[in-house]
Amino acid sequence: MKRFLLLLLLANVSVINGCATMGSNDGEITDLMLLHDRRPRDTIILDKHLETEIISRLNEDYGDLLVQSHVNVNVYNGAVLVTGETPNESIRDDIISKIRVIPHVKGVHNNLAIAYPSDFDSRNNDAGMAGNIKAALAQIRTLPGFESSMVKVVIEDATVYLMGMVRRSEGDVVINVVRHQPDVKQIITVFEYLD
Repeated sequence: MKRFLLLLLLANVSVINGCATMGSNDGEITDLMLLHDRRPRDTIILDKHLETEIISRLNEDYGDLLVQSHVNVNVYNGAVLVTGETPNESIRDDIISKIRVIPHVKGVHNNLAIAYPSDFDSRNNDAGMAGNIKAALAQIRTLPGFESSMVKVVIEDATVYLMGMVRRSEGDVVINVVRHQPDVKQIITVFEYLD
């Protein structure tokens, strides 16, 4: 009996330790993140690294011009989503060209508008919408094996961008849930479909 209790105690310690975070140079990745993400751990780390590298390169090359712009970069499974506003087409095209040649970038989704940078109120509204949409996605219970954390939600000027590796049925349900959220102007999917 003592041996059984000792084994049970050791098993519990192993499980508790297994829920720790795994450090990387690019941030912390938890076992929970890995459990609900369809990307392998190395891909998650690479995506985080790509985001950091892209932002760093843009700041080096366009530091002064980026003051006049609002550029967001999100990476999921090597696909780069670029959103925000920049003052002219030349700068936008140059930014996108620089991103495309960075190693491990599989593709670039250019949604950089030619406009003045969005103001604080607009960005604050986008953040609030993101919270509401993530909460709504967390309520999805009709899809076996689906977790809302499998979908990355990016919002720019009330346009909702959806990234992730999903089945078509999952994507349809996610789009339908987002469609019914208040103040959504448009939904743009950047899904990688598994079927």
